[in-house]
Amino acid sequence: MRIVLASSSPSRLSILRSAGVEPIVRVSHVDEPAAAAELDDPTPAEYVQHLAAAKAEAVVGEDGVIIGGDSMLLIDGELQGKPHTEQETIARWHRQRGRTAELITGHALLLVEGGRVVDRYQETAATTIHFADATDADIAAYAATGEPFGCAGAFTLEALGGWFIDRIEGDPSSVIGLSLPVVRRGLAAFGYGVSDFWNRTEGH
Repeated sequence: MRIVLASSSPSRLSILRSAGVEPIVRVSHVDEPAAAAELDDPTPAEYVQHLAAAKAEAVVGEDGVIIGGDSMLLIDGELQGKPHTEQETIARWHRQRGRTAELITGHALLLVEGGRVVDRYQETAATTIHFADATDADIAAYAATGEPFGCAGAFTLEALGGWFIDRIEGDPSSVIGLSLPVVRRGLAAFGYGVSDFWNRTEGH
């Protein structure tokens, strides 16, 4: 039994690898706007969870536990898309610096046996982010690196963006992109322990 990561996110892959799991990576290529259009007035958690499930469902094939995830920042009651340019990143940071927001991460785990889904586990995790009151110069410099592009909240906690996060309340791994506690609970629901998926060298 293997874990299949339905994501191209280097951060999600890094989380699993650091936790002793070498997943099979299958990029879902889900059309997120089209998937979101299937919903009728969803809550922020429902929106993010639906995208996570769509990504997991898109790569159903070989047997294993498929993990799909999606993260978005909720500020002023609105979900924020991921920035893809310097200008978008700068605008986002000018809005969120010195403020508090919530990062919502949806998780969808599918147990696939014999090429079909036999069980599902879904859970969202929410973490409160306290953004630093970053200067205009630091915001511009950070945006110029390109690191925040495609990242929920326009930052990466584990890299340069960590300079500008004063505090978080919740699960750090969820902020990076995949909550290990949520994944642990999902695997347990399928009858597995996390150590069942740890990498082991020959003779151990």
